[in-house]
Amino acid sequence: MTAAALLDLQPLTPETATGESAELLASAKARMGYLPNMYGYMALHPAILGGYIAAYDAFRKTAVFTPAEQETVFLSISRVNGCDYCMAAHSMIADKRSGVPAQALAALRDGTPIEDTRLQALATFTRIMVEKRGLPDKDEVAAFLAAGFTQQQVLGLILAIAAKTFSNFVNHLAGTELDAGFAPYRFG
Repeated sequence: MTAAALLDLQPLTPETATGESAELLASAKARMGYLPNMYGYMALHPAILGGYIAAYDAFRKTAVFTPAEQETVFLSISRVNGCDYCMAAHSMIADKRSGVPAQALAALRDGTPIEDTRLQALATFTRIMVEKRGLPDKDEVAAFLAAGFTQQQVLGLILAIAAKTFSNFVNHLAGTELDAGFAPYRFG
């Protein structure tokens, strides 16, 4: 279910965008082959779309998580933030591209325990970082590191949280309609 829009926003398209927004949308479409609906809303303030793309790409390229771990992070953040759009989008990516085990994907969507202890530790610590606004306690950090993660990965989570803050919050305000490709993974 798409949340009701809180602002009366009309998304930009490659045809209606100008300046930096047009450049960002054209670049994203060339790279991805299509434009997710949320990009049109983020392009209304090009710094939001640019910041999202920069944080998202940096997380994907530099945070040293496997593809399955990356989706675990994005799903964990989006679930805490209540973003049905991103839950559907990252569920599709988790299932079709990133190799997230079916049990783990179902657990991430349902908020139940993940059988894979490493993915469970990652989901738990990511949730803690979001819920506590970057103020985990010493034992929570120690447990994450004891699960085999590094201090660099703790910092890498901040990139993912930044990216998802851009997208989750814009989707809340815009009531972003789910893209057809994500529809089989509808959440909420």
